[in-house]
Amino acid sequence: QCRFIFPDNLLGISWVDSSWIPILNNGSVLDYFSERSNPFYDRTCNNEVVKMQRMTLDHLNQMVGVEYILLHAQEPILFIIRKQQRQSPTQVIPLADYYIIAGVIYQAPDLGSVINSRVLTAVHGIQSAFEEAMSYCRYHPSKGYWWHFKDQEEREKTKPKAKKKEEPSSIFQRQRVDALLLDLRQKFPPRFVQQKPGEKPIPVDQIKKEPEPAPEAVRPEEKETVKNAQSASAKGPPEKRMRLQ
Repeated sequence: QCRFIFPDNLLGISWVDSSWIPILNNGSVLDYFSERSNPFYDRTCNNEVVKMQRMTLDHLNQMVGVEYILLHAQEPILFIIRKQQRQSPTQVIPLADYYIIAGVIYQAPDLGSVINSRVLTAVHGIQSAFEEAMSYCRYHPSKGYWWHFKDQEEREKTKPKAKKKEEPSSIFQRQRVDALLLDLRQKFPPRFVQQKPGEKPIPVDQIKKEPEPAPEAVRPEEKETVKNAQSASAKGPPEKRMRLQ
């Protein structure tokens, strides 16, 4: 069973054969690694020659070429296999490392791939942060640049607004406002009147005017009394006569 993620890149490939998992140990792990369906295994290696000639793995030290060795084992969960180029019995060049975890084989990344991955991750994070910061930037020709954050709007909505103290108006302002209202009332007389608060406004034409009280009848005697009082008030005070002694 082989699962391919990126066919062109062995770092994205994992391979496993579930039938081998119960019997994996130091002696069988290289046979497990040399399965034909394993994409990490090179069939032109010296291990394949030794296997075909039915020789022991000790003969690998006497050969030249590519070979696979068991570098580290922690039964039954972890095995590390190294691919190397042998040039002499004492000189080898490491080519790649493979680790087997719970029967699944992966290729260990090289230093260049690790650095490249870390750099791409850092650049992606910086780019995302820069784009998010630019989304909060605002500009206006009269104000210039400023920052406008979303949480600032929420804080302003939840923050109780302080009530401004109302300053008392001056006498001049009150008189001026009354004069303006009176002028507007004369130019635009009201068409509806609300007699009491909460009631429906009524047109001015429909309001019934109260009849003026009829003048009371005045008796003739009272008329004479009123006339005498008026004539007396019209005349001046009586002149004083000089007394003769």
